[in-house]
Amino acid sequence: MAKRSTPEINAGSMADIAFLLLSFFLLTTTMDQNEGMPRRLPPIPDEEQQQDDTEIHRRNILQVHVNGLDRLLVNSRPMEVQLLKDEVKTFILNPNDDPAKPEKAPKEIEGLGTIMVSKAVVSLQTDRATSYKMYMAVQNEIMKAYNEIRDDFAINRFNGKPYGELTEEEQEAVRGVFPLNISEAEPRDAGKGTQVKTTRK
Repeated sequence: MAKRSTPEINAGSMADIAFLLLSFFLLTTTMDQNEGMPRRLPPIPDEEQQQDDTEIHRRNILQVHVNGLDRLLVNSRPMEVQLLKDEVKTFILNPNDDPAKPEKAPKEIEGLGTIMVSKAVVSLQTDRATSYKMYMAVQNEIMKAYNEIRDDFAINRFNGKPYGELTEEEQEAVRGVFPLNISEAEPRDAGKGTQVKTTRK
C-alpha cells in the first residue's frame, strides 16, 4: 500500500505575513509620551547687580524638605502632605503683604497691564532614602497650588473662564503673573550637606 505524503507548509510565506503584520502594528500604534514636569527658575542675576540683603532673599524662598523617613518639613517645621498645597498658595500670594513672606514687584504683562508679581520660589530638597511615592505626593501638592492660583486668577480676569479654557495668549499672560518658580536640589545623603544642582532653562 502506497504511503500518503503529508503536504508541506511554506514557512517562508508565513514569515512574510508575520513581518507585514508586525510592520503594520508598529506603524499604526501610538504611545503616550510623558513630557515631565515643567520648571521655570528665576533668571541668573547680573554680575554687576548689587546683591540684596540676605534676609530679603530668604523671605522669597519656601524651603520644602522630605527626609529619608518620608517626613515633610516646610521651613524646618513638620507638616502633613495634605496641608502643603495651601501653604504654598499662601506663600506665593502673600495676601496680607507679610514682611516675612515673598516680595512683590510691578511687572508689565501683555494684555493685562502692570501687575504686582511675586518673587516667590519653592525650593524642594529630598534625601536619597526618600521614597518615590512620597516624592511624587509632594510634587503633586506643589503643582496643585500653582494650578489653583492660576485658575482663580483666570476666573477673575477672563469672565469666569478657568486657565485651561483660555487661549494660548491668555495662558501666557497668566503664566507671566504666576511663573512656575521651583528650584529642586540634588538628593542628598542623610547627615551630609546639600549640593544644589540647578538647571536653568
